[in-house]
Amino acid sequence: MGGSQSREGLELSDSEYSDDDEEEKEQDSGNYADAEDRTPQVSAKVLDEVDSRLQALKLKYPKSSSPAPQKPNVGIKNAVKLYLHIGGNTPKAKWVVSEKLSSYKFVKKLRIDDEDDDEGDELGIGDGFWVLKVGKKIKVKVSTDMQMKYFGDQRRVDFVDCGVWALKFFGDEDYRSFVTKFQDCLFENVYGLRPTEENKVKIYGKEFLGWVKPEESDDSVWEDADEGVWKSPEKRPVEFPERENQDLLEEFEEAATDGGIQSLALGALDNSFLVGDSGVQVVKNFSHGIHGKGVYVKYGDQKLGSSSGNSRTPKKALLMRGETNMMLMSPLKEGKPQSTGLHQLDIETGKIVTEWKFEKDGTDITMKDITSDAKGSQLDPSESTFLGLDDNRLCQWDMRDKKGMVQKLANANSPVLHWSQGHQFSRGTNFQCFATAGDGSIVVGSLDGKIRLYSRTSMRQAKTAFPGLGSPITSVDVTYDGKWVLGTTDTYLILICTLFTDKDGKTKTGFAGRMGNKIPAPRLLKLTPVDAHLAGADNKFHAGHFSWVTEGGKQEKHLVATVGKFSIIWNFQQVKNSAHHCYQNQQGLKSCYCYKIVLKDESIIESRFMHDKFALNNSPEAPLVVATPMKVTSFSMSGKR
Repeated sequence: MGGSQSREGLELSDSEYSDDDEEEKEQDSGNYADAEDRTPQVSAKVLDEVDSRLQALKLKYPKSSSPAPQKPNVGIKNAVKLYLHIGGNTPKAKWVVSEKLSSYKFVKKLRIDDEDDDEGDELGIGDGFWVLKVGKKIKVKVSTDMQMKYFGDQRRVDFVDCGVWALKFFGDEDYRSFVTKFQDCLFENVYGLRPTEENKVKIYGKEFLGWVKPEESDDSVWEDADEGVWKSPEKRPVEFPERENQDLLEEFEEAATDGGIQSLALGALDNSFLVGDSGVQVVKNFSHGIHGKGVYVKYGDQKLGSSSGNSRTPKKALLMRGETNMMLMSPLKEGKPQSTGLHQLDIETGKIVTEWKFEKDGTDITMKDITSDAKGSQLDPSESTFLGLDDNRLCQWDMRDKKGMVQKLANANSPVLHWSQGHQFSRGTNFQCFATAGDGSIVVGSLDGKIRLYSRTSMRQAKTAFPGLGSPITSVDVTYDGKWVLGTTDTYLILICTLFTDKDGKTKTGFAGRMGNKIPAPRLLKLTPVDAHLAGADNKFHAGHFSWVTEGGKQEKHLVATVGKFSIIWNFQQVKNSAHHCYQNQQGLKSCYCYKIVLKDESIIESRFMHDKFALNNSPEAPLVVATPMKVTSFSMSGKR
């Protein structure tokens, strides 16, 4: 199935949208059809003649300016017009007036179902949470789950609450007042602090005030990032025009073998791999996607679990040693990512050759994630190290013993991985996920929303720590050159530029040094409220990734993430363009809502672009691979306009 554009209603207009009263009028109009038919018809020619005669008379009228639209004179505070979106993504989708005249208020509550609005007056900071109420139809906790979208030029906001709603304000000041109050309530709900300037500095730091006041942030770095010192002098910068009409064409569909797919391990060489409950399915890499080879590697009699015999399905797979080996990590407990070790699968022989243990100073420890030393290091046939992450640990593991020899499979006990370098933090860093750039620089996302940048030579202290926006970071990625970082949260993706100019005037990334005071504001990638509602309240963003390059001088062209049955694709160049129409008339951080949607008939496990070497000459990108529990589908991206 191909990709579809994101859908959203156009500018709200009372002449185009109906409400219950208007529908009743339409039903009653039949009773007066004859009377309406007898109304004299006046031609345009007659009207023009009358108009010209009136002008010839040169009549003088009292001077009066055209009145500006007035707020309804009914004494209602915070008056708004409430719309409801119906029809989903069907051709009949439209906005209808739910309440011609309503009002909103922000109230503080201990529980969302409390009816007493006066209780908020007695609640202090940190007690309860702010709720938005609109008439008798809307009562929703102020949070990013609302997917609030701003339309400054229309004095309108759209949001999700068991449906998609829009508020239209009667004046510019009314609109601005609502936006300010909403953002203040959101800040207090997230951080438990009053939204004062002092508290914002406390949360974000002086260097990151551009995240609080993006209108004062220097956006020039977003355009400069792909120029100057970052381009080889002998090469012209590659331009990627905005291609809003690119087509996604389904090429291959491969059914899962012997059980469901748990994870996707894409290779940059001949093969890719579908990791399942009982084995690994080997598929062939083509320029149009991945297709079956009929090869299935079973785990065999050796169960993938702890030494105690607890069998668990692997949730993480990491290719190594020229993509001839795969490290498989299974959780100790269902629903918990931590593991005390992993299994090494020799893909060529189809056998589990080693069960490794995580150990430090003679004590068993756990890891929640593993990744390659650097982007593309899976292609190195001699690779023997990889990185590990736990709540308060960041380290490098070495499969060789301290004398430099590769360890052999032990007869009784599992061989122990050598803790090569790293740090165990004493205080709660709450690490969640990590990724590496082409030079081995490391980006780590945390439960509190912080994103930390580490150099490959020092895991003890982050060179730069971005404050985040309060939502937990569930996945991170970084471009090959380290200039861009992508963080995934449940309701949005956050794109950060790591470039800065040091005191000597040199341009660096935040992996190489501490960024100064002029740190650009990030950009957010979001679903429209309509698409967020269609995706379902229980479906969250996960596994946001850049397209895949492993060579300097090449540029990632797209970003992809998954939510429910949707794979969402953004044009990277478009997102970086400050003049992009999405960013006009917005309040707060710039948010991009222009994307392609690939819809599947079951929840998607992961969506990834293949290595860029598989991109055809007439295609702007390598194929997209979308994995669901029972099948994997490949899509090629047409370069046709």
